[in-house]
Amino acid sequence: MTVLSILALYRCASCSMLPLVLLQVLMREGGLVGLGFTLAVENVSAAAAEEQLDVTLISDVENLADVEIPDTAHQVSTGAFLLLNSWFQVGFVLTTGINSAYVLGYSGTIMVPLGWAWGVTGLILATAISLYANALIARLHEFGGTRHIRYRDLAGFIYGRKAYSLTWALQYVNLFMINVGYIILAGSALKAAYVLFRDDDGMKLPHFIVISGIVCAIFAICIPHLSALGIWLGFSTVFSLVYIVIAFVLSVKDGIKSAPRDYSIPGTSTSKIFTTIGASANLVFAYNTGMLPEIQATIRQPVVKNMMKALYFQFTVGVLPLYMVTFAGYWAYGSSTPTYLMGGVNGPAWAKAMANIAAFLQSVIALHIFASPMYEYLDTRHGIKGSALSFKNLSFRILVRGGYLTINTFVAALLPFLGDFMSLTGAISTFPLTFILANHMYLVAYKNKLTSIQKLWHWINICFFGIISAAATIAAMRLIAVDSKTYHAFADL
Repeated sequence: MTVLSILALYRCASCSMLPLVLLQVLMREGGLVGLGFTLAVENVSAAAAEEQLDVTLISDVENLADVEIPDTAHQVSTGAFLLLNSWFQVGFVLTTGINSAYVLGYSGTIMVPLGWAWGVTGLILATAISLYANALIARLHEFGGTRHIRYRDLAGFIYGRKAYSLTWALQYVNLFMINVGYIILAGSALKAAYVLFRDDDGMKLPHFIVISGIVCAIFAICIPHLSALGIWLGFSTVFSLVYIVIAFVLSVKDGIKSAPRDYSIPGTSTSKIFTTIGASANLVFAYNTGMLPEIQATIRQPVVKNMMKALYFQFTVGVLPLYMVTFAGYWAYGSSTPTYLMGGVNGPAWAKAMANIAAFLQSVIALHIFASPMYEYLDTRHGIKGSALSFKNLSFRILVRGGYLTINTFVAALLPFLGDFMSLTGAISTFPLTFILANHMYLVAYKNKLTSIQKLWHWINICFFGIISAAATIAAMRLIAVDSKTYHAFADL
């Protein structure tokens, strides 16, 4: 990545994480996201500086007349200015999103349960399938003559109120599980840094998870909304580069020096079946967040064409860092690859410490972004507006956000099994949102324009991913139960 790329991100108000699009969806620079208003979109290019494009929100369409979209409490400045992104800038945001600190866990949670043949094949197939599913969603962005700026708005437009609520629930379950995973990641990174300089058992993983939760809570209290993240978004990009480069270099160095490794899949025949199914959920978790319409709402016209370019960029050039770290880690350590890669690499203490601290800080920032939809919902529901430093607002953030993150931290410390949570998140939310719902929405939306073969194809996808989702959920729950018996609660992994 060049310096110009980073500067371009600052200019387009994008972040280095996939879900930052909520900054442009929930918090227009002074705008309102609510009922019955038109979002004025201004192109910042010199050639079109005076032109504006009126985009009607989904709430203005009769199809959603029975779905109430509340005004947001996260309002800043005045006006309704939205900075649009080029396809390359959006593609860059998507790319950095899939290369978050979670990338340090894929060697152990995907490759170890699947091995070389199925692991490589699975990652490539998941890339292709995820591109296809996201392309379906992207093509529905302007369905019915309306730009659908939220996933749940699109589902509500096509199906009605029940689907709107169900999609909303799936998205927030997805975000909660991702947040738990980020706290586990942050705790694992802190522990890996700690053992570099201390050779004792004074501090264990649950302690570091609690510390991580406290830091995340402090950060959430100090940053009232996404627009207040400011320079932290640039830091997030830098942090990602630091741990990706260091993890790759140190893994390759270890692999060159190491004796032949064992790449056999560990476990009994029965356990291999469940771990393989669970790993399939990890595969789709790696590429999807179920928030594509929110991202697409930030791209300039022509929306669908530019979004497709961004998706092609994400699923070609964008997956290379993920492949590099995942394959290098497994190649270097084989079936003994740890769940958190930086916990097993060898190299200079300063380099490993730098990578672990970068992963910790990036996880804190990423968690805040993924938790912001819940913060926005709670602030809106309880009418939290005005100065962020007022006694009422500050007290509310301390109590409510602190309480929400306390629950996340407790679950993370109780069951610190990162791979299991990735599997469960992919099974109960990523599969339904990105694959089942996408195919069915496209089928319903264009049923009169599809041939019988095309309709059959979409129904095959719906049934297939429905079965995989159910099986992956059972497998993930079993993995959590088995690991809980093996390591006991609040385990030090």
